[in-house]
Amino acid sequence: MDPLKRVIEALLFSSERPLSAAECVKYLKAAPENAPEDEEVRALAKTKQDEIAKVMQELHEEYAAQERGFCLLESAAGWKVVTTPEASPWVRQLFPENRPARLSPSALETLAIIAYRQPLTRADIEAVRGVNVDGVMQTLLERGVVRITGRSDVPGRPLLYGTTEFFLEHFALRSLDELPNCEELRRVELPTAVADETQPTLPLDQPPGGSNGADESPAPAAAEAETAS
Repeated sequence: MDPLKRVIEALLFSSERPLSAAECVKYLKAAPENAPEDEEVRALAKTKQDEIAKVMQELHEEYAAQERGFCLLESAAGWKVVTTPEASPWVRQLFPENRPARLSPSALETLAIIAYRQPLTRADIEAVRGVNVDGVMQTLLERGVVRITGRSDVPGRPLLYGTTEFFLEHFALRSLDELPNCEELRRVELPTAVADETQPTLPLDQPPGGSNGADESPAPAAAEAETAS
């Protein structure tokens, strides 16, 4: 096997996270510090990023052609060696305590709305789904597939939500453009929330509902009005 391919393969197998070609360049350049007399190490330190990218693609194709129990998967963060889906019934037996909790249909629907139309507010999501999404949003945030990206410019400046890099990695996407029917679904007009001009402006680092993210009780005046009605 080509020396460069052998080294890149070793790095990919040893890493617990995806590796990009740029990261591998850094590791190859640093290697001579540990083996200054090794000619092969010094030679590989001069490898260019496009050469490494080519090797990664070749390994991906070789694993696929050999129908191995693992494959090389590319995501937005880089390449990672993973077991094939076909091997999952047996691989899962190694980790009985780590059974993945599946997202509910409502969580998947909410995640799809965010993925295709991000960034958008929680109220916009509720306008599309027609139901409250507080619990679902909390689940998606805890799973690390959704994050707060900023604040909207509408009155009250509600939080904006988008997907994370982990979302791309989990669904084996290099970018959001690889989502199915991406361009077509992005052009579909969806209902949006009506801006509430009475909503107070909150600092970016404070989520709605206080520091713990829970919904706060209505203000006294609002509570009295609700009682009166």
